[in-house]
Amino acid sequence: DNWAFLYAQRLALKQELPLHVCFCLVPKFLDATIRHYGFMLKGLQEVAEECAELNIPFHLLLGYAKDVLPAFVVEHGVGGLVTDFCPLRLPRQWVEDIRERLPEDVPFAQVDAHNIVPCWVTSPKQEYSARTIRGKIHAQLPEFLTEFPPVIHHPYSPSCPAEPIAWEACYSSLQVDLTVKEVEWATPGTAAGLAVLQSFIAERLKSFSFHRNDPNKAALSNLSPWFHFGQVSTQRAILEVQKHRGKYKESVDAFVEEAVVRRELAENFCYYNENYDSVQGAYDWAQTTLKVHAKDKRPFLYNLQELEQGTTHDPLWNAAQLQMVHEGKMHGFLRMYWAKKILEWTRSPEEALRFAVYLNDRYELDGSDPNGYVGKRCLWSICGVHDQGWAERAIFGKIRYMNYAGCKRKFDVDQFEHRYAP
Repeated sequence: DNWAFLYAQRLALKQELPLHVCFCLVPKFLDATIRHYGFMLKGLQEVAEECAELNIPFHLLLGYAKDVLPAFVVEHGVGGLVTDFCPLRLPRQWVEDIRERLPEDVPFAQVDAHNIVPCWVTSPKQEYSARTIRGKIHAQLPEFLTEFPPVIHHPYSPSCPAEPIAWEACYSSLQVDLTVKEVEWATPGTAAGLAVLQSFIAERLKSFSFHRNDPNKAALSNLSPWFHFGQVSTQRAILEVQKHRGKYKESVDAFVEEAVVRRELAENFCYYNENYDSVQGAYDWAQTTLKVHAKDKRPFLYNLQELEQGTTHDPLWNAAQLQMVHEGKMHGFLRMYWAKKILEWTRSPEEALRFAVYLNDRYELDGSDPNGYVGKRCLWSICGVHDQGWAERAIFGKIRYMNYAGCKRKFDVDQFEHRYAP
């Protein structure tokens, strides 16, 4: 279920050439830990096996693409290169680095395979909010939300087979933190991800529309780790979920809103706004209101270590933080509360955002993702991106406020705290 892969195979078939798949394994990536790398590498083992069955050699190259891929292209006489798309700064830099180093006569194409509507097709500019992008996405869905043609057994064999991959050597090449352990609830890989999708449809979809904001209810899809690592396509999830619109219309519509409109809104923001992970990326009204209230007295001040260990005065916040640390996934509704409290309990909006991004990218399995930087976590919660101005108050200014009492009205806070008590 990957349009970049399908496009590459179509080119290869047309030219009657073998097709190779390469993955360049970088030793470190932002704040990713062995939790992320383990999930990714186990998923890649499954990809390697599937490619072998399709007569498509899979190569795992150790190092940055700019250092290892051009040599591979020359050595194997590669006729063309196709890559996926990610709107984040670092992967975009990798693409630029490769473009500069590829032989002149090797065409290089980029396919946005992880958004349903390609990012640059949805809109040529940064969209202000879900309200301004929703119609644009829905207008394009009939063209782009289609069934995938299959990747077929490739009829043209390579002259030399791929070298066997030493998976242990891949692990030892990493320069990442090994103390943030891999999680037990989420099995990496496409097969496991599709099983989660099926369990969502069978068991949780019916209650998604009215229970998705209750952290005590099993109503979420839990698919974000597999989406993030490209192990399950969002498009596949939408195609499967939509088959149940007749039965669960409200839930299906709510899921499309979250997984397509909101997700692709975050991609749009990161693609068109260089400052997608800093206060400078916020709208003018938000930057102004945060500046005006930057010196307001904070009721509590916590350093990064206290936040990381979940030792604040707020048992709900601590429980949410510990859920993230131990399970690699904090409930979606609590991600908003969690980030807003960091704004309230740190020295400045800049520090709050820095802490929130660091903790999110370090512990969440779906960290270092446009949805994490923008979605309902960091910039939405702390800087009001894609939100509106609210009644002015201390510290927050016009940024939307959330508090403990409000959470108590929404769900059984005691039950959640009890489940994740230290």
